[in-house]
Amino acid sequence: MTPPKGALGEEVLANSKGVNTLLIGAYGALNYRGFSHGANPNQWVVGSVAGGDAHGGSTGAGVPIQTPIGNANSNPTMGIFDEQWRVDFDGVNRANSVLVLLDQVEDMTQEEIDQAAAEARFLRGHFYFSLKRMFNMVPWIDENTTNVNQPNDQDIWPNIESDFEFAMDNLPSTQSDVARANSWAAASYLAKSYVYQQKWDEAKELLDNIIDRGVTSRGIPYELMQKFSDNWRPAKESENSEAVFAIQQVANDATGGGGQAANASSMGHFPIGPFSCCSYFAPTQDLVNSYRTTDDGLPMIDNYNETHVVNDLNIATDDQFELYSGSLDPRLDWTVGRRGVPYHDWGPHRGQLWVSNNSSMGVYSTKKQIFFKSEEDEFGDYSSWGPLSAINIPVIRFSDVLLLAAEVEVELGNIEEAREYVNKVRRRAMNPDSWVSNELNRGFATEVVDNETDLINLSVSTGDWVIVEQDNTTYVYLGGGEEDIDNWNRYEEPSYQIEEYSSTDFNSIGPIEVVRFERKLELAMEGHRFFDLARWGIAAEVLNNFFTYTQEANNATPRIEGSIRNGASFTSGTDEYYPIPQRQIDLSMVNGEPTLTQNPGY
Repeated sequence: MTPPKGALGEEVLANSKGVNTLLIGAYGALNYRGFSHGANPNQWVVGSVAGGDAHGGSTGAGVPIQTPIGNANSNPTMGIFDEQWRVDFDGVNRANSVLVLLDQVEDMTQEEIDQAAAEARFLRGHFYFSLKRMFNMVPWIDENTTNVNQPNDQDIWPNIESDFEFAMDNLPSTQSDVARANSWAAASYLAKSYVYQQKWDEAKELLDNIIDRGVTSRGIPYELMQKFSDNWRPAKESENSEAVFAIQQVANDATGGGGQAANASSMGHFPIGPFSCCSYFAPTQDLVNSYRTTDDGLPMIDNYNETHVVNDLNIATDDQFELYSGSLDPRLDWTVGRRGVPYHDWGPHRGQLWVSNNSSMGVYSTKKQIFFKSEEDEFGDYSSWGPLSAINIPVIRFSDVLLLAAEVEVELGNIEEAREYVNKVRRRAMNPDSWVSNELNRGFATEVVDNETDLINLSVSTGDWVIVEQDNTTYVYLGGGEEDIDNWNRYEEPSYQIEEYSSTDFNSIGPIEVVRFERKLELAMEGHRFFDLARWGIAAEVLNNFFTYTQEANNATPRIEGSIRNGASFTSGTDEYYPIPQRQIDLSMVNGEPTLTQNPGY
């Protein structure tokens, strides 16, 4: 057999340099950039759109699979599932290639071999974790598999656990490269795997140790960043104490516009106001309403949709708009862009003007994946049609670890320990210095003036914003004559109110309900929501209620929501997992019979 041209054989790679090269290639599989925009690291379609955090956005034509997946109407022929399957198994194959090569290496010590194997098995565990929570029954293929056409008739959780256990035991606590996983990242992933299986005692033992002693790959003790928003600030990444495991991104890497190492997950998510494309991934009204708080600063877990946070869906861009006056969790405005609130330092969000299709998207924009205007030269990267960024993609944040620990403590009956973990997450959000404020509008304001008299004497263009020092407000010029104060939209600071849970409130509301809702608020738009609902066994109840709310909100007068989600219905026992891709079933045929078995209900 003639080897393929341009390929490096094992006899060339079987050394320390070759192993490291293949290992870097395995890390590279983390950062897949698929055309569908769905089969990528942050899993925004299958995790967030499907979980009710967001609508797909645009008209649906750009990424047509958004709508049926968001409506729980998935089918085995959708390209995104075949793409995700291929992406994850490509990562598995790359990790396996490292493990095969290690048996032939002679210039590495046993400790170095074990560490390289641990990194490869960590990565393999990551890819199989993704496959497991998406498709449930998937075939296990490791470095010893000779026939890759394997059936999917075994539960692979024990194999995933074994990979993370080996990685935890053989990886160092710190790494020379921040992008590489360390022993604590492996421990955290193992703990998360235990939680998915409801192995509460095993998870608790690990999580207690991680929270007390864990450090990042740079050796920084795990702790919440001082500001919630710092998790998406590239300038803060070197000191990020919350980054348990993140997929590294870099802008302007000399590969041309839209560099191959930049964050392509967010390529189409930028609002069309400051950018050219495309405003996909639009937060839902349901998500926005979730951030409403009581006078005591607590979430309205059972009735957050009884009143909606006002939006400008039915208000013309040149008409006055008044911000919602009720109290809100401040994490809302670092998660969602809404009219009148500073969109980082790009100025007050323009609402429906910045959204490509209000009928399918509503008026909100995603925010966590968007860089600051003041940092775009360093951390922005532009392709021919849309922006990318150097914002790392968090796979596991320390707040995720804390909330997993809270869940475990509730399940074990340790209610006060759970409450403390939840309050620790909330205390970070309670810091007023970390809240969105009109100060963010200052950097690129047209002018900063002392009072309204100075304001109406300016010469400005429609959409310009001005800071008025007298009352710490921002005014946006709506057109029609700047000398008339009625032609300016005045925006005060958002109204925030957030407090810790008292023991009484925590118990009366319901500890598990509190923990689950806190995950919704803290981890929104990060690809977690659908998978959380599915593993809790409440996806049918929560998502069917969400579909009902969305349809009613579209029939209301005035209409207050974007996508109608016609035909949306979640079927318990089927929709908790996605279908095995039909293409993969077809490719698994042996003697006319498929090796792979389709999931129930598809």
